[in-house]
Amino acid sequence: MSNQNKDEKLIAINAVQKKLLGKKLSYKEIYSIIDEISHERLGDIITTYFAAGSFKEGYSTHELYQFTKAMVETGNRLHFKGIVADKHSIGGVSGTRTTMILVPIIASAGFKIPKISSRAITTPAGTADVMEVLSNVSFLPSEVEDIVNTTGGCICWNGKLGIAPADDVIIQVEKPLSFESFDKIIMSVMAKKIAVSTTHLVLDIPYGKTMKIHRYSDSEKVIRKFVSLGKKFGITVIGKPIHTIDPAGNGIGPVLEAIDVLKVLEQDKERPFELEKRALSLTSDLLNMCYKSKQISKDGLKEATQILQSGEALQKFKEIISAQGGNPDVNSHSIKKAKYSTEILSTQSGIVGSIQNHNLHTIARILGAPKDKQAGIYLYKKTGDTVKNKEPLMKLFSSQKYHLSEAQTTLQIIPVYTIN
Repeated sequence: MSNQNKDEKLIAINAVQKKLLGKKLSYKEIYSIIDEISHERLGDIITTYFAAGSFKEGYSTHELYQFTKAMVETGNRLHFKGIVADKHSIGGVSGTRTTMILVPIIASAGFKIPKISSRAITTPAGTADVMEVLSNVSFLPSEVEDIVNTTGGCICWNGKLGIAPADDVIIQVEKPLSFESFDKIIMSVMAKKIAVSTTHLVLDIPYGKTMKIHRYSDSEKVIRKFVSLGKKFGITVIGKPIHTIDPAGNGIGPVLEAIDVLKVLEQDKERPFELEKRALSLTSDLLNMCYKSKQISKDGLKEATQILQSGEALQKFKEIISAQGGNPDVNSHSIKKAKYSTEILSTQSGIVGSIQNHNLHTIARILGAPKDKQAGIYLYKKTGDTVKNKEPLMKLFSSQKYHLSEAQTTLQIIPVYTIN
C-alpha cells in the first residue's frame, strides 16, 4: 500500500471514529470513507462500525447530501438525455413485484426508464433475482445504455455497473444483521438514481406493523427527506405511502413472482389483481409527473391502463427480455416450477387474521430462495379470506426435498397464518 493510500485510509478510520461519537464530518472525511469502502480497502470490521454508527446516529440534512454526492462521485454513471423516469420501493414486503409491470408501461408511453435493481437483502427475492428468471441482468454500463436507447427501458442489476459501489459493500456487512437505517436507504437510493440520470422518481413506501416502516407518520418523514434531497440534485420526487398488510402478489420467490408478473402483463384471468392495482397506481403517478414536465395533457391512470390492457406493455416487456438476452416467447405457463412441492392445510375453520411477513421470509429462505430460483411459496389465502378446516392455505416449492421437510417443521414453530 502506498503512503498516499495509507493516509487516505487513516483519514477514513478517524472519520468513522468521529461519526461513532456523533461529531460532524467534513466533505473530505465523508469522501474518504466512501472512497475507501468502494475500493474495499477499509475492511469488514471498520465498515460494519460505520454502518452501525449510521444506523444509531443517522445523518443531518447536509451530511445526507454530502454522503450521497460522495457515493455518486466514487462510482460510474449512465448518461441519458431528456426525461428519465424511475421508481423505487423501500421493500420489506415479499411478492410485490410492481417494478416489472411499471417499466414496460413507462417505456411504451415514450419515456426512458433505466431500472437498476437490487438482489434480495432480507426478503426471498429482489427485482434483479426475479428478472434473472427471464433474462440476463448483469451488464456493463455501455451495454445498459444501448438496451435503454433501443427499447426505452431495462431491468438490470448493479453488479457490473459500478454505480455507487460503496453501497454494495455496506449491504454485505448489513446483511447478516438484517438491518438498514432509513437515512442510509435514502442515501443509497438517491445516489443510484442520480448516477443513472433520473429526472422523475416515484417512491413506493409500504408501511404497516410487519413492514420496515410501521406508521404512516414515519413514512411521511422518509418521503420528506427523499423530496428534499431530490431537489438538491434536480430530481422531482413524489412518495406514495401504501398501507400494506399482505404481499400484493400470490407468489413468493423468484420463479413464482415472475409468473405473477407475466400473468398481469398477459391479463390472465387468474392474475393477482392487487398486484396489478398497485402497479397501475404507481405507474400513473410517474406518468403524470412526466406528462406535466412535457406539458402533455393526458391522464396517467387512463394511459397506463390502456397500455396494459391492450397488450402493448407485454410486447414491450418481451422486447426488453430479448434485448437482455432472454427468450421473448416466455409466458406464465412455460416457466418451470420446482421439482418438489407440498400444500399446507389449515388446521381450523375461520377467517385469516394476518400473514406474518417476517415468518413468510424465513420459510421462503429455508426453502432455498433466492439462490434456488424455483423455491418459494404460493399463497392461496390472504388476510380477511374465509378458510375451512383442511383447506389449503399455501403451497411450498423447493428443488431440494430436505428443504421442503425443514420448512414444514419450522412452520410448526413460526406459523405464517393467523386464523381467527
